[in-house]
Amino acid sequence: MINLDINGQKHELDIPADMPLLWALRDIVKLTGTKFGCGIAQCGACTVHLDGEATRSCVTPVSSAEGKKVTTIEAMAEDEVGQRVQQAWLNLGVAQCGYCQGGQIMSATALLKANNRPNSTDIHNAMNGNLCRCGTYNRIVSAIEQAALAKEVKA
Repeated sequence: MINLDINGQKHELDIPADMPLLWALRDIVKLTGTKFGCGIAQCGACTVHLDGEATRSCVTPVSSAEGKKVTTIEAMAEDEVGQRVQQAWLNLGVAQCGYCQGGQIMSATALLKANNRPNSTDIHNAMNGNLCRCGTYNRIVSAIEQAALAKEVKA
């Protein structure tokens, strides 16, 4: 048995310890917001948070998530930083096809939680490896900057 804390809910799963976390989330727990992209941790579509850190779930064995808090895109609407990031995404019309956006939002949220005033280099470094086939990179960077500034306005 694998015991996971996913979005604040406890799950006891009868699955192999080496199953990728992505498949446990999508196929077993039915949280399908986390997407399969490449399967080799190169595109970022499968990004989730493990104890707040952006993690590629396609190559993360589910056993390594035991004892950690797993957060998926489904929980971002309840997260203050996640809300700001999602609102900035909407404000700037970042998404086109939308397939990569869950992973993009998860990486951006992890960045802003670790560094609430990132500079351009910080943003590019944090988002490196999150691929967007539609090429909305400039809007993604602008949305992260907007989400960071939204914190300052509220403060």
